[in-house]
Amino acid sequence: MFMTRFIGRSFLATAAKSESSAATAAAASTATSGHNPLEQFFETDRGPADQKPVYGRSWKASELRLKSWDDLQKLWYVLLKEKNMLMTQRQMLHAQNLQFPNPERIPKVRKSMCRIKHVLTERAIEEPDLRRSAEMKRMINAL
Repeated sequence: MFMTRFIGRSFLATAAKSESSAATAAAASTATSGHNPLEQFFETDRGPADQKPVYGRSWKASELRLKSWDDLQKLWYVLLKEKNMLMTQRQMLHAQNLQFPNPERIPKVRKSMCRIKHVLTERAIEEPDLRRSAEMKRMINAL
């Protein structure tokens, strides 16, 4: 019994050392690459204010009707990520009593997201198979 405890403890100590060395290596690689997963929620600094970037328009429903289901789903998540980034930036600047630089971008993203839902709902309604139509509607409502 003493031997099994000793072997078990030495095995766990070896495993803990290997885990800590792996964690140290991962932390070192993260530190050297400088990539923080939370950076995707903040827009990168563009430089001087005189070089104000021009942002596009929202998607039209007629354009979205030409896209496949998978493309619309990918576009939905891109827009969701963009919306989260904009809302995070707006909240952060509001907390610092600073002005949000491009407030017109948020309605464009929201309109595009609503139009994607509308196009997907149209497709679900037009589906002849009732079971598949119901499943499509559940998926759309989950978005």
